Amino acid sequence: MTKKNKKKTDVKIERASNKVFAEMGSYIKKRYPFLLVLLLEILMVSLIYFAKVSTVETVAGFNLDNYEIGQISDRTIIADRTLYPDSTDPVMIQKGEKIIKNGFPITEENYAKLKKMSASPKYIDYRSFANGELAIIILSIFWYLLYSIINFHRKINFREPLLQVVFFAVVFAVIAFCSKVSFFSSAYSICMVIPATFCVVLITILYGNLSAVLFSFILSLGVLIAGNWQLPTFLYTLATSLSSAAIVRKIDKRLQLVWAGILIAVIDVVFMIVMMVIFNEKFNNIIIISLGLVANGFLTGVLTLGFLTPLEAMLNTASVFRLMDLSNTDNPVLKQMQILANGTYYHSMNVALLAENACREIRANALLAKVGAYFHDMGKIDQSEYFVENQANGENKLIELNPTLSASVIKSHVKKGVEKGHQMHLPQAVIDIISEHHGNSVITYFYNAGKEQDNTLNPEDFSYPGYPPSTKESAVVMLADTVEAACRTLENPTAPRLDKFITTLINAKVEQKQLDNCDLTFRDVSKIKESFVHILTGQYHNRIKYQNQQDPEAEKQEAKPEPKGEAKEPKDSKDIKDDKKTKKDK
Repeated sequence: MTKKNKKKTDVKIERASNKVFAEMGSYIKKRYPFLLVLLLEILMVSLIYFAKVSTVETVAGFNLDNYEIGQISDRTIIADRTLYPDSTDPVMIQKGEKIIKNGFPITEENYAKLKKMSASPKYIDYRSFANGELAIIILSIFWYLLYSIINFHRKINFREPLLQVVFFAVVFAVIAFCSKVSFFSSAYSICMVIPATFCVVLITILYGNLSAVLFSFILSLGVLIAGNWQLPTFLYTLATSLSSAAIVRKIDKRLQLVWAGILIAVIDVVFMIVMMVIFNEKFNNIIIISLGLVANGFLTGVLTLGFLTPLEAMLNTASVFRLMDLSNTDNPVLKQMQILANGTYYHSMNVALLAENACREIRANALLAKVGAYFHDMGKIDQSEYFVENQANGENKLIELNPTLSASVIKSHVKKGVEKGHQMHLPQAVIDIISEHHGNSVITYFYNAGKEQDNTLNPEDFSYPGYPPSTKESAVVMLADTVEAACRTLENPTAPRLDKFITTLINAKVEQKQLDNCDLTFRDVSKIKESFVHILTGQYHNRIKYQNQQDPEAEKQEAKPEPKGEAKEPKDSKDIKDDKKTKKDK
């Protein structure tokens, strides 16, 4: 290879390495909160596992119960440190001494030395710790990769994996330390104290069923590691966790959690009996274990009811219970909107109706879309008179302003709405809908008006300050907002005309790239359009005009008397001809 070719190769390698490091740096910069959570989880669980190993009687990665006097040893164990005799245990162990030897029987002296090694606080079974630590690291990486690959159809907030890490550490600690108690040493009795269903139920309510199912698998694998690799405990935890997630995913009233707890308790007992049958276990302690499982399941419902409200406030989540509270139209902000911005209020109610039904059709979160639509225009309350839906007398104040200032007033309602949302401590998902319901689209009317006066205007100065919708619910609210406002201007709104007009409006949003960041498919868009057409056709349907119904203004004109002393002048022939010509033209 010539020097010139070698130099070219070195340059290519350098560029490739720089690109790799740049991409790694960008990935870490973007994901560093989640990477910190991963490291925190590994550290917390490792400390718990180290405390477990240092207090459990294991030697070279094997429990002392695996050895007995007279047994032929299947391995050689060498002492890694010197242990001197004391008043409680006079046995002496030298560093490097062979405690037991492969193929030789274990004597009383060998067993006494094994027991001294396992019980000594100076001896830590690092091999056992390394085995468990490797499993913890692999599980943590697997957990992180799943969160990176799976599409949750929503934004993943930093607090969500943090809460799961805390729950995982709590369950891991309970298993690790309770298993040292003689009564809970069994793979079945330990299940009475595992708070897995409690954690999974909270995750389901706060973040949805998909997160709960993922967490159930991860948590069950953690129980397997902490519970000395006992398969019945792992299977029981997985089965009860998935069942609990399925039970509470449709709950929409807080008191239903108590009944859910009772049902979980019954299912826990059933699964325990099934496990004992499968693994041919004796039913000696089945009554005590069943009572413990019933108490565990019932407390799951009661404690969830107690912990849910503070967790909703701390984590600012859009749980079904919180959204149900916000969907109450007696909310003070909605009442204020109804008084100060009456047109905006009824517009928001109609948008909520459209968005809720459309989200049901595409299997999105209909309740979230409904609440987001209720509050999406609350930034208009402070300057309601500048928005056309609140101008009852038909006088548009924005016409009096220059186009740039008018656009600034229109844009400000998004920023004010987000600020009010933070003041009200609304869930972040609702605030995202408020900030994204116009995306970054251009306010076309005032931009075109401004271009007539100054051709050098920048479209960005007339664009909304938000970002295109990032979720299905946010995109549906944007489309519902556009359609509800625009269809009011449509004359003779029949179903075919509405269908054609709504298709034009949605296509315009697609062309403006306002739907690029959400997960809507063409099938979803088609269903959304059909839902809009169906509802708006019902709202704008024609009615029969009764014989005695007449326009009040027309009645006034007919009842108006002729001025006294004045007589109508007869039309001359020219006027009559002009009238006939006008009628003919019409």
